[in-house]
Amino acid sequence: MSTAELATLRENLRLGATWQGMEGAEQAFTKIIDGCIAEERRSQERVYELFYGKMMSVCLRYTKNHDQAKDILQDGFIKVFRSMEKFNREGSFEGWIRRIMVNTAIDYFRRAKNSYLLLGEERSIEDFGDMDEEDVLVDESPEEVLDLKPADVINAMQKLTPAYRTVFNLFVFEEMTHKEISEVLGINVGTSKSNFAKAKHNLKKLLKKEHKLP
Repeated sequence: MSTAELATLRENLRLGATWQGMEGAEQAFTKIIDGCIAEERRSQERVYELFYGKMMSVCLRYTKNHDQAKDILQDGFIKVFRSMEKFNREGSFEGWIRRIMVNTAIDYFRRAKNSYLLLGEERSIEDFGDMDEEDVLVDESPEEVLDLKPADVINAMQKLTPAYRTVFNLFVFEEMTHKEISEVLGINVGTSKSNFAKAKHNLKKLLKKEHKLP
């Protein structure tokens, strides 16, 4: 998967501003934020309504199915409401919520990874997760950028193993370095790079196979 293809994925799947094109968007959230701090149910419901769809899309990228994504989403919103007083109101409210969702997804991965390692298996983190027939690294020549819908890409990403999927998301969509990823996930830099390289190849192979592309 080329740099151009990764840029296209990032552009198509990255969140845009919920209130894009409206003046004073962040100021418009002030009343809702104040209501959430006061634990007003209607304000909490309003935040949920505004951001449910986009945050679900984020969670889906980190999980293998809708049920897992929904669990992370619910946990994420609980953290959002419990941490509302910590929002400094200087940055993007949506961006702040998104970071909480991503961190919640990372916590989910850590718990699953730790549970797996407690089994005493000798397999490396590269092999952690659901193995599938696409879990191989293949040589590919430069090709045209794949023209697919965001939903197609998310569906393919859900078929990657948890380790590949998590590293790919953090590198491409959160724009973290491999050093940062290694610190967040508790793996070494080489493992992060290896997972990312394999994720790129496997994702493109899955997309080409599922959509019968040449």
